[in-house]
Amino acid sequence: MTEKEQAREDILRRVRDYCDRYHNEKKEFVPGERIPYASRVYDSDEMVNLVDSALEFWLTSGRYTDEFEKGLADYLHVRFASLVNSGSSANLLAFMALTSPLLGERQIKRGDEVITVAAGFPTTVTPMIQYGAVPVFVDVTIPQYNIDVSALEGALSEKTKAVMIAHSLGNPFDLSGVLAFCRKHSLWLVEDNCDALGSTYELDGEKKFTGTIGDIGTSSFYPPHHMTMGEGGAVYTDNPLLNRIIRSFRDWGRDCVCPSGKDDTCGHRFDGQYGELPAGYDHKYVYSHFGYNLKATDMQAAIGCAQLKKMPYFAERRRHNHRRLLEGLKARNAEKYFILPEPAEHADPDWFGFLLTCRAGVDRTKVVRYVEEHGIQTRMLFAG
Repeated sequence: MTEKEQAREDILRRVRDYCDRYHNEKKEFVPGERIPYASRVYDSDEMVNLVDSALEFWLTSGRYTDEFEKGLADYLHVRFASLVNSGSSANLLAFMALTSPLLGERQIKRGDEVITVAAGFPTTVTPMIQYGAVPVFVDVTIPQYNIDVSALEGALSEKTKAVMIAHSLGNPFDLSGVLAFCRKHSLWLVEDNCDALGSTYELDGEKKFTGTIGDIGTSSFYPPHHMTMGEGGAVYTDNPLLNRIIRSFRDWGRDCVCPSGKDDTCGHRFDGQYGELPAGYDHKYVYSHFGYNLKATDMQAAIGCAQLKKMPYFAERRRHNHRRLLEGLKARNAEKYFILPEPAEHADPDWFGFLLTCRAGVDRTKVVRYVEEHGIQTRMLFAG
């Protein structure tokens, strides 16, 4: 081992020791302390990875990004995954990919319609409006809080090109019904999976992760989510053409697939003919879409690599906590005052939150104020 390698190993060992001894010191809960609805969960693995990446000082996407994208694809059992800088960016890319001219007649154009839900997070819908497409809102059912599949046919028109909806608070929507509707009418299906990483749905006797059943899935890695890298998100698909388009939009709209800092990995950088450009034009500087720069940094990816290994544990704990809350409320006759959450049929949710709907006569504001005054943080269900 060289002196440089030894120095690096010493630094990482000290970082792990510091984190284990001081930074992640376990403290017993004291009644009255505020309980957040969600928080980051990590240990010395994440901190060591972060410092390891910082020591390389590779400030954009790099080896940890490659490792994370492969790891996420393997975890979800999909062919392609692209790391981005947020879940909202992931939704933007998922939608914009469907506006590519490379999709021919299935391209979403301005004025085309996209079916979505009335109770959802803003950035599921924002890309449609920004582009000039028209969101068509469908109501949700209670207590699943997902799209009412019986209303889909009524929302359909000659201009409908896609369905883009989220799995609300980790509870999968009726994928069987929605997928059948999309296939019947040749519509794209985008699963906003930002609140549901780790949730599964049984389709045709096969259990699959949500986000992998439609054409494109998205994830968010903001701290309250199922795993985190601070800021971050991902877009995933099994479709090679969609993957190519997604990565083009993410990386400035360029046509070249070479990663940052690498050239001519395909061996054809200077021998192509691209539209009306001169023959042999440098492919690295050919742009086929009006794209963005939505890449994450390698330091974020380094944290994500450590978090991804913990996903099975995170999912098990979320299910355990949700089950414990549900059993406790039922034992105290809470159903007299609240509608309690229920999973969708054929679904095994990796719950993101625990949703209560007040029954008639119960004052929601008083309930929220009481819970908050007793140190428990609350949040609304998305819109409204």
